[in-house]
Amino acid sequence: MQDVLTTEIWNGKTLGDLLTLEFLAATFGNVLTAITILVAGLVVAGWLRRRVERIGASHARLDDTLFDFLGNIVWYAVIGFALLFVLNTFGIQTTSFVAVIGAAGLAIGLALQGTLSNVAAGVMIIMFRPIRIGDFVDINSQMGTVKHISLNYTELASIGNVQIIVPNSAVWGNTITNYSAYPVRRAEWTFGVGYGANLKQAEDVVRTTIMGDPRSKTDPAPFIQVNNLGDFSVDFLVRVWCDSADYFAYQADMKRQVKEALDAAGVDIPFPTRRILQAAE
Repeated sequence: MQDVLTTEIWNGKTLGDLLTLEFLAATFGNVLTAITILVAGLVVAGWLRRRVERIGASHARLDDTLFDFLGNIVWYAVIGFALLFVLNTFGIQTTSFVAVIGAAGLAIGLALQGTLSNVAAGVMIIMFRPIRIGDFVDINSQMGTVKHISLNYTELASIGNVQIIVPNSAVWGNTITNYSAYPVRRAEWTFGVGYGANLKQAEDVVRTTIMGDPRSKTDPAPFIQVNNLGDFSVDFLVRVWCDSADYFAYQADMKRQVKEALDAAGVDIPFPTRRILQAAE
């Protein structure tokens, strides 16, 4: 009898052939399992991301940008777990693999401290929302309308429609003046009249002109009072509330209208003058 390990034939196949077929079958099964896990992971990740994004879209008070970001985090987390299961399918020890990834991540993190600080600041901005798309802001002496917020930078459009890119670390680490945060703002002017002017008449002209504009709000009540006795004029301090969206045009329009109204009423608007006296020889 010949050696059974090398010459035994079963259905026309040697033992070596059978081992090879078993190996191929096992490998093919692992590949099918891995593909199934990946497809299932993609389906589940996509479904969860859409569910998270719909939460933000279905509630007007919730920020879409935040839920888009959370949806992406969920998607990457599910795909990461799916990849770990795939590695386990092929017998790869994921514990050592995760340790290698952690060490590599630490090295990359040290090399990209500045970039990662921007990313960390971007996460804080997206989560706590100190600014939103469309807000008119002043950040780190840069003034403009917020056009885009990413994990690395915030894009502003200046008053002259010039693109301004501000790193998120500079946004989160600096004072932010948000002119769009509240629906109403208080406009303020100082109007000077001559010392010989009738102050009651001047006050009535200023009040009638400004409060006659439909953008002026009566609640809170306007403040129109003499505030300063200057070297050349008696100064009225005027404070009136308006919608934030109307602020800049409203403030400019009132300066011109009050000037024209005071001129029409014959109220003197003084300005500094200089007299040069020449001594007699």
